[in-house]
Amino acid sequence: MAVPKRKMSRSNTRHRRSQWKTQAPSLVTCVNPQCRAQHLPHTACPTCGQYGPKGERRQVTDAAN
Repeated sequence: MAVPKRKMSRSNTRHRRSQWKTQAPSLVTCVNPQCRAQHLPHTACPTCGQYGPKGERRQVTDAAN
């Protein structure tokens, strides 16, 4: 395991940690004209289940049952 050779000062440590910022996730609008809900990109819409603009061919169904 790598071990630092010298102690890092409190100022340098805090300056380095200040760059760790969180960002709000970018959301996209569902392409389904009836739904138009906001969801994460590259995921199926949680309300209608559609993934992408291809309509019924890209519908995500629940395969648990």
